[in-house]
Amino acid sequence: MIPGPDLATLTDSTAPAQLLEYGRQHPGSEVLVRTRLGNIRVKLYDDTPIHKANFLLLARKGVFDETMFNRVVKGFAIQGGQTSNARTIRLRRYRLPPEFRPEHFHKKGALGMARYDDEQNPGRLSSNTDFYFVIGEKLTPDQSKAMAGRKLSPAQLKAYADIGGTPSLDGQYTVFGEIIEGLDVAERISQEPVDPYKWPLKDITLKVEVVK
Repeated sequence: MIPGPDLATLTDSTAPAQLLEYGRQHPGSEVLVRTRLGNIRVKLYDDTPIHKANFLLLARKGVFDETMFNRVVKGFAIQGGQTSNARTIRLRRYRLPPEFRPEHFHKKGALGMARYDDEQNPGRLSSNTDFYFVIGEKLTPDQSKAMAGRKLSPAQLKAYADIGGTPSLDGQYTVFGEIIEGLDVAERISQEPVDPYKWPLKDITLKVEVVK
């Protein structure tokens, strides 16, 4: 029996406290995402504890191992966490409160959590299973400012210029980690041929392992 909350019983209101407690009892800091195109090693941030604990919990329970990269947009992002598997679909009962941190922004390689139903989701609650890695493009300072629609720090402007990213997502979606090895793998995934719905023509399944 893998310890942790019963995923089928978590709700928007009960998940935060239970996940925080789980994170305290079962810490972790890095995960490895295995794909047919290579492995991606990811550092999870301590100051986004709810998202971090949720990701660790789902990884340890094998939930992500039943999913795949289901939305690939070249020059923008690659998103995973969905499948037609009924068990995984049944898990999508709870959402996570946003944990926006100014120092965690959408530079290339950032790990964020998707969200849905904007009109019915004014609190910008995150999905519990649908995550993405930022690809983005290198941007001039003027381009970054225009996309962000707000003031950016010198560090943000430099990152968007040096490695790229998608500043339009800042403050809209929670960034809770970043790629520390395998950025080239994420880039390769972003180049995969896709159908009109951005789903890869050849499935890119996942295995997620907590390694540290």
